[in-house]
Amino acid sequence: LISNSGSMVDAGIVVAICQYGGEFTTSGPDGNLIYNGGKAHVVAITRDLSLESFKNELSKVFHVDVADMSLKYFLPNNNRTLITISCDLHLQRMVDFTSNAAQVHVFLISRQENRGFQMEFGNDITFTTTAGSASFTPEILDQQNLALDDDNIPMEAFSDGADNPYVGSEIMEVSPQELNPTVLWDDNDIIKGVGQEFDNVKDFHAQLCKYAMGKGFAYRFIKNETTRVSAKCDAEGGCTWRLHASESSRNKKFVIKKMTVEHTCGGGGGKGPHRGTRQWLITTIKEMLDDNPLLKPKDLVKELYEEYGVTPSYGQVWRGKEVAEKELYHAMREAHNHLPWYCQRLEETNPGSITVLSPLLGTTKFRRFFVAFHACLHGFVNGCRPLIFLDKVPLKATNEYKLLVAAAVDADDVVFPVAFNVVEDENHDTWVWFLTQLKLALQTHNYPYYHAAMTFLSSGHKDLDAAVSLVFEGSQHAFCFHHIREEFKGELRKGPWSQELRERMVEDLTRAAQACSIEDLSSSIESIRSISSDAPGWVIARKPEHWSDSIFRGCRYGHSSLNIIADALDNWIPAKKESSMVLMIDSLRIKIKEAIESRREACRAWAGPLTPTAEDKVQAEVLNACNMDVVRSSETVFEVRGDAVLVVDLASLECTCRRWQLSGLPCRHAVAVFNRLGQCLYDYCSKCFGIESYQMIYSGTIHAVPELDTVDFSAGIPRLPPPKQQRASSGRPRRRRRRSNPNKISTIIRLCSRCKQAGHNKATCEAPQL
Repeated sequence: LISNSGSMVDAGIVVAICQYGGEFTTSGPDGNLIYNGGKAHVVAITRDLSLESFKNELSKVFHVDVADMSLKYFLPNNNRTLITISCDLHLQRMVDFTSNAAQVHVFLISRQENRGFQMEFGNDITFTTTAGSASFTPEILDQQNLALDDDNIPMEAFSDGADNPYVGSEIMEVSPQELNPTVLWDDNDIIKGVGQEFDNVKDFHAQLCKYAMGKGFAYRFIKNETTRVSAKCDAEGGCTWRLHASESSRNKKFVIKKMTVEHTCGGGGGKGPHRGTRQWLITTIKEMLDDNPLLKPKDLVKELYEEYGVTPSYGQVWRGKEVAEKELYHAMREAHNHLPWYCQRLEETNPGSITVLSPLLGTTKFRRFFVAFHACLHGFVNGCRPLIFLDKVPLKATNEYKLLVAAAVDADDVVFPVAFNVVEDENHDTWVWFLTQLKLALQTHNYPYYHAAMTFLSSGHKDLDAAVSLVFEGSQHAFCFHHIREEFKGELRKGPWSQELRERMVEDLTRAAQACSIEDLSSSIESIRSISSDAPGWVIARKPEHWSDSIFRGCRYGHSSLNIIADALDNWIPAKKESSMVLMIDSLRIKIKEAIESRREACRAWAGPLTPTAEDKVQAEVLNACNMDVVRSSETVFEVRGDAVLVVDLASLECTCRRWQLSGLPCRHAVAVFNRLGQCLYDYCSKCFGIESYQMIYSGTIHAVPELDTVDFSAGIPRLPPPKQQRASSGRPRRRRRRSNPNKISTIIRLCSRCKQAGHNKATCEAPQL
């Protein structure tokens, strides 16, 4: 056992004994829990340590993925109740509670093990802080409710001793009917507000349903179309909560345009009615069956109530289970058979291509699929600029997984895909995994600029920003200015300014992004300050060092937006093929193959040293270089006088306007110097804009992979049985006759309707008619 030393206690450091792989057993009549078996590692924890960093450290020492695992610990002197760690605040509480203890044990438990543990030993406790006070309120799912009203409860209060004043008075038994089920997600992070983007309308519907269930209110649609959706709170008497979202013409994503957050009906607090949709129910059941395929409908009804607070009927759950099993079986069949086969065949037919499959821990189901075709890697390494765009490709018909892309631009400024990655979700872990595989692929192809000289351009999301700096240390990371500008517009709409003033501030922000000197950047920010005293703080908080030309240290070659990725890859994947990872990646393979062949054929008609796009840019600078005076300062340094005096250094290929360095092509001031010296400006253009580089980029070939329907995928046994299917017969259905049993004695006596006697009917009746 490891104890905290006095110096560690003073420094706020707790030494945790982290255990994984064992199991809990009870000991003695008091019901204490003992953890047996498994592995153990020691990790030092401070109060400032985030839960994400703690999980990353545990992943390294145990060599497992802890993303879907629960972290639990015991309070001092109490080995009967486990406390769950699910956020940074819970981790801080653990450090506070155990800072004076001799030791603290932290246990890693998988989701399935956690459910089995709760069934056998009961539920654990999670401490949370209420909004109205600093007191602790535990979230209980089943049989216990622990109320601790004093924020300064001493550590002795958690002991088992007889003198404990909290024992017996603060622990209450509550019937399940009195419980308020706890929603197991943070609904504040689902729907954030105006400007939030979703992959498609299906993704928006799913997140809106989840948000409403978490907040506890019902809603109804005012408009519900594939390109726009409007919803309102369905409370009686009217409510101000409104939401409107529509498809963006810029990147085909679904964006929230208007939202009224407040509820005047008193709802939105998590205790109102729920509006669960059929698709949400199927998705949730599928997640539960993925953990435990043997769950029955009655078990699912119970879990849905305990975990989400909803009470669907048995019939609804039974039908949802049927659909979920079919979808799971298809996904498992593909994961178990199709993906490994496709990877093998792709690498055989395209030597040098790299595919990586990452299975879920302890299963054969793949959750991450990395692919980089040899032709793409070869073209990027030998001809493209050291600039990579990182983005998520919006999928129209599925939310089962996300498609991440790393792309470059060729010598003619056209998008050139480098690698793709299919992942379960877009977060820090998946971006780190993708970038790690990309780095290894570039190293395999002897790329010389996979570290400090690389420049990445992305949306600037905090998870992605952290992932880039972690994997590609020393590289430069530029943020998409279009995202910055649109976010700035959204913030300005909340203020009292007129449309004219908002447009002026947006123009000042654009000038700040395009500024080539710190003085110009400061001037643009001060211009914004003259209209609003708060807006400059927002601009500075968005880290101008990542998007302003004046202080960005990398080279973007004139690119500042991610829109070219969405525009280039739009409609590359047919919606009907998004349901299969294999068909989706193979669609991309076909599109890249067609693009390589068509562009290689088109460049044969080009003339000159530069590509057409680069030639147009250079000629524009040639026109602007007229009427400029050039004064020689030294052998390689010149002063160029026009609207301002700038200095051009031919030795370092630099100009004080910084346009030459930022674009890779000579600016107008450099062209004026070339005209004075009679030198050829093409000798000073970067090679990455030349036709030779363009031809090298598209010199590779992507070979076809055999059709999937010609291969036998019957090998492998999935965890779920195949769904029951009835084969439809051809032609008109055969009429089925009911055959009577000749040995059966009829017990029904039929009477004549005229004389009311047995043995005949009205047609043969001999009785006289009256």
